[in-house]
Amino acid sequence: MTVRTRVAPSPTGDPHVGTAYIALFNLCFARQHGGKFILRIEDTDQSRSTGESEQMILDSLSWLGLNWDEGPDVGGPHAPYRQSERGDIYRRHAEELIASGHAFRCYRTSEELDALREDLKAREIQRALKPSDLELSADEVARREAAGAPYVIRMRVPESGRCEIEDMLRGNLELDWAQVDAQILLKSDGMPTYHLANVVDDHLMEITHVIRGEEWINSAPKHKLLYEYFGWQMPVLCHMPLLRNPDKSKLSKRKNPTSINFYRRMGYLPGALLNYLGRMGWSMPDEREKFDLAEMIAQFDLKRVSLGGPVFDVEKLAWLNGLWLRELSDEGFLSALMEWSFNRDYVMQVLPHLRSRVETLSQVAERGAFCFSGLPTVTAAAFDHGKYSHEEMREWLQYLLWALEGLRQWQRDAIFAEAQRIAGAVGIKVKDMLHPVFVAVAGTPASFSVVDSMEIIGSDLSRARLRQAIEVLGGVSKKQAKKLEKNWQRIEQGLPLEAADKE
Repeated sequence: MTVRTRVAPSPTGDPHVGTAYIALFNLCFARQHGGKFILRIEDTDQSRSTGESEQMILDSLSWLGLNWDEGPDVGGPHAPYRQSERGDIYRRHAEELIASGHAFRCYRTSEELDALREDLKAREIQRALKPSDLELSADEVARREAAGAPYVIRMRVPESGRCEIEDMLRGNLELDWAQVDAQILLKSDGMPTYHLANVVDDHLMEITHVIRGEEWINSAPKHKLLYEYFGWQMPVLCHMPLLRNPDKSKLSKRKNPTSINFYRRMGYLPGALLNYLGRMGWSMPDEREKFDLAEMIAQFDLKRVSLGGPVFDVEKLAWLNGLWLRELSDEGFLSALMEWSFNRDYVMQVLPHLRSRVETLSQVAERGAFCFSGLPTVTAAAFDHGKYSHEEMREWLQYLLWALEGLRQWQRDAIFAEAQRIAGAVGIKVKDMLHPVFVAVAGTPASFSVVDSMEIIGSDLSRARLRQAIEVLGGVSKKQAKKLEKNWQRIEQGLPLEAADKE
């Protein structure tokens, strides 16, 4: 048997360090066993998936050196490797499950589903919705079908009992069927959910070992049941511990930078970042801190993974990156520096904006430094404005940050449009709105166009600088966050803010 593993990211945002973490362990396991490592793009969420996000995933994993044997860019015997291009395959398998009696068409509306859940709650029944709750009479199904009512395809699941799951790291796991819902397999738009696509693709792509995050443990019963329904052998499961913030909460961008691109733009070496991810819950037999990918593969044993939640500590990563930098030769250090930001392509983006703003070449470094650095050193005093308070500017920055986190294309005009939208919502001029943005991004209100700057330095670094500025201006408490989130919803809906919210 040839070992085959995979990583299957969704192209719905910035490439996450968690994706690299899971990819690393899948790659090491496959290579250690002389097997194949596959990259599959799970882009069934068409409303959020973008080509730009997919390309960032490919670029960031390649930058790290996590090279795959089969994938959307290199092809392979099981193409296509994008789920959006495999729709007919999923529909065929969903219909097969209906024909065998293991799935059914569900015409329930969202209002009906809410009412069913409320009924269970009122009767103090602690279980998920089951086929017995959801299925309509044959006459009602025929009526809704004739009316062209939308439907989804759901799987049948047991109402009670226990499901046993065997895990490489955790041994035998038992999960309660009562908490497993009649999972949607095919949505009303004809696209599959993760659960159907994941099982079908893993089988057809001959995946032997599924190494994924522990957040998928509760989905394992559904997947096991689907394998049984289709009469297929289930891959070996291994659920890795999740990366954690220092406070042990799940790694999130609210508390820690999570994008691979952020660490790339901050000047971390790809080998150092991989080294650090390899230390997340795993260790070399001799316990040494520094090792490269080849050394990790040579010594790899998945059973050395610790189930304690590995803490992603940026300070520890920076220390490890320093070790890597200090071991470079002068020539190697220069090459790394040039590849990072002092390369022709990047510098040529910056120079047109600097050339008209300097009188001597000696001014270039000072006035363009923010384009070649990580997070600028800023103080609250730098944000001082004759008309607006720090608290008001902190709110604007938070709204802008939320807006930019949802931006599908990182382009100057799109960034400026979001700034204009927020300025209009809070009732200020856009130039005043951009004052704290200039300081956050460039460290000073006197710089070349801030939206041009943000386009150049990229989405990850721009948003990281906005987050830093929010903290410098006092941060946002949980109570304040609730108020701001309420206001943000009004802005998103195009509704005016209440007078009290503008004060």
